[in-house]
Amino acid sequence: MTGLIIVIVIIVLLLLYVAGTYNSLVSLRNKVRDQWSQIDVVLKNRNDLIPNVVETVKGYAKHEKETLNAVIEARNKATSATTSEEEMKAAGEVTQALGRLFALAESYPDLKANQNFMDLQANLKEIEEKIRFARQFYNDTVLSYQNKIEMFPSNIVANMFGFKPEAFFEATEEERKNVQVKF
Repeated sequence: MTGLIIVIVIIVLLLLYVAGTYNSLVSLRNKVRDQWSQIDVVLKNRNDLIPNVVETVKGYAKHEKETLNAVIEARNKATSATTSEEEMKAAGEVTQALGRLFALAESYPDLKANQNFMDLQANLKEIEEKIRFARQFYNDTVLSYQNKIEMFPSNIVANMFGFKPEAFFEATEEERKNVQVKF
């Protein structure tokens, strides 16, 4: 009888551990998804501002078509991305293209002095800062989740219920390079 009670207690404790670990994994996975949604919101905000910046610059830099087209193309990739990995890659391309655009703007004193352009540039800089913070928080959340699904003994529960790793938001090779503007 005592042996049966011990077996039942062990089974109950094991079930409680599995349930607690499962709930913890679900919570972390949902937090990763929530953090990605936060990045997505800020990226959309940036993508909404880009056409205004491009139109403002067009008036001053009519012959800089290649740079403007690169910004537009990068934005279009970002808005048509369907997976988080595609969005991450496209976001890097947008960042790179905007860097070239703002470096180009330095060559046009009238553009730099234009209040509309200055306001748009300030908004984009603020959004870029929000994106940096959101990416950092997302990656911290992914790290916690990855640790939970990979570390023993919670990895047993993660494997039993099919929890999969999430991608970190990483800088692309293009983003790691310095922005170069050539005339």
